[in-house]
Amino acid sequence: MRPLLQKIKPAKGFSRIFYLFLLAVLPLSVFIFVRLDFAGIAIAMVLLSKWRMLAVKPRFWASNVRANSVDIIVGISIVLFMTRTESIVLTLGWAVLYGIWLILIKPATGIFMISAQAFIGQICGLMALYLVWPAGPTVGITFLTGLICFLAARHFFDSFEEPYARMLAFTWGYFAAALAWLLAHWLLYYGLIAQPTLLLSALGYGIAVVYYLDHYDRLSRGLRRQFVFIMLAIVLVVLTFSDWGDKIVG
Repeated sequence: MRPLLQKIKPAKGFSRIFYLFLLAVLPLSVFIFVRLDFAGIAIAMVLLSKWRMLAVKPRFWASNVRANSVDIIVGISIVLFMTRTESIVLTLGWAVLYGIWLILIKPATGIFMISAQAFIGQICGLMALYLVWPAGPTVGITFLTGLICFLAARHFFDSFEEPYARMLAFTWGYFAAALAWLLAHWLLYYGLIAQPTLLLSALGYGIAVVYYLDHYDRLSRGLRRQFVFIMLAIVLVVLTFSDWGDKIVG
């Protein structure tokens, strides 16, 4: 089911230029407030930019919030990345990436780009969660991990008009939450990437590719076995070569 709230996107002329200008103002404003140490205002601006979600009858609010959830996750995540960056150049780089997301990636409607949006939303959300809240309570990390993965999966499956999109998204969210609960007791990091983020990103990407190929009848039995083998190999390599002595116990 497509989002009930359709965005107004001028196609050409001055209105199009003005529309792009307004999109560019948000990352710039976020950058300024973060540099002024007003991260809360920056996050509020990201949320307020989605005011049109609620500019409809209340019965449509839940659908609109879900349809815009990946955009919200990416926006808040980038603000959190900025707050953890001391260099003004890197902070500005995050603002530029946010602008690229808003102007080029988010408005795309093709299946491939919507799938990319879901993947970006999941990996950004998970990275931000484990970056700013590594010592949070296990129940909180577990819930938010499952929620992020559920929303990303729902965004992905909705683009295929999958009749079981809700069930599949809940399944992926439940698996992510279970994995997060287990690994939160031995939370390991590879640079800035937490182990749950790495595993869920690798598994999620592999499963999404298998689903994509199967949807278009391009998935042979041999190709399916290759993807399953690769995903299992990644999991085994990560678990085998992890330094379990260097951990955060929740």
